[in-house]
Amino acid sequence: LLVHQGNKIIVPAGSSLRDRLSVMLVQPEAVRPKLLLPAIIESDPTHTAAVLTPLAGRVLEVKVALGDRVAQGQILAVIDSPDLAKAYDDNDKAADVFALTEKNLARQEGQAKIGAASDRDLDQARSDHRQASAEYTRTQAHLRVVGASAEPNERSRLLTVRASMAGSITALSVARGNMINDPTQPMMTLADLSTVWVTALVPEKDVAAVSKDQEAEVSLAAYPDRVLQGKVLFVADVIEPDSRRNKIRIAFPNPEHRLKPNMFASVTLLGAKQTRVVLPTSALLMNNDRTSVFVATAPWTFERRTVEPQLEEGPSVAIRSGLQAGDQVVVKGGILLND
Repeated sequence: LLVHQGNKIIVPAGSSLRDRLSVMLVQPEAVRPKLLLPAIIESDPTHTAAVLTPLAGRVLEVKVALGDRVAQGQILAVIDSPDLAKAYDDNDKAADVFALTEKNLARQEGQAKIGAASDRDLDQARSDHRQASAEYTRTQAHLRVVGASAEPNERSRLLTVRASMAGSITALSVARGNMINDPTQPMMTLADLSTVWVTALVPEKDVAAVSKDQEAEVSLAAYPDRVLQGKVLFVADVIEPDSRRNKIRIAFPNPEHRLKPNMFASVTLLGAKQTRVVLPTSALLMNNDRTSVFVATAPWTFERRTVEPQLEEGPSVAIRSGLQAGDQVVVKGGILLND
């Protein structure tokens, strides 16, 4: 039987409970708080590009497939575009006008030297030449912008869409024969996956414990024997309105492409070292939604004390508050006092 004196519980002499209780002197230890977060692998948006065609037209060839890795400048698709034909026609006309005004300017300058041309005719020839030169420069620039060659001997009259960078085709939305009427709609998505982001979601209550450059460990279900070591690269300034969580990102090199976007991961953030009282988890008891332990205040005399666990790791738990170094805590059999 137990004897109750106010908040104290006494285990009387001769009670069999004495053989079933274990008490430990608790001491402070250096611990590192850990925060476990769900995460997902994402491509770096600064190295992800939507592949657009600058002009409308019909897709003649698609040179890549979903998942292909491509080099910078590699041809991705070939398009027959009436707009490109018009751009070439405009450039040809501008070239002809430029050549004509150049000849006329040379003729007027020659006539002016012998006094056979008026200043007005010479000024008009110079003005015509400048305007023709500007128009020819514009049409050539337009061809270059749309990815077409302005050189006469390299004109295929077909529009080639090339990769703006090396990467992987992560989405593909066109096929041979498709008509592209809206050049603002992506044909495919190109992502450079040589570096990827691990994006973790931090609960609002834990936001204050997260900071840039904080050490992090990342585990993936795909590679259970491998733990990635990194640092927090970015902490969002805005809480996600739907999940009430804050996004953090950790960048990792991915030369072998083993880390694939949309993989699930677990991120463990490591806090600064702290000194905390550490107990075996067997000492903790639940009491009306609170965590408590029994502390010996005298020989075989105990009282319940509410504690706030901070970090549980294996069979041990660090206590944020409720205990002090030197307290005698029941670490085995406390449930027997929990009446």
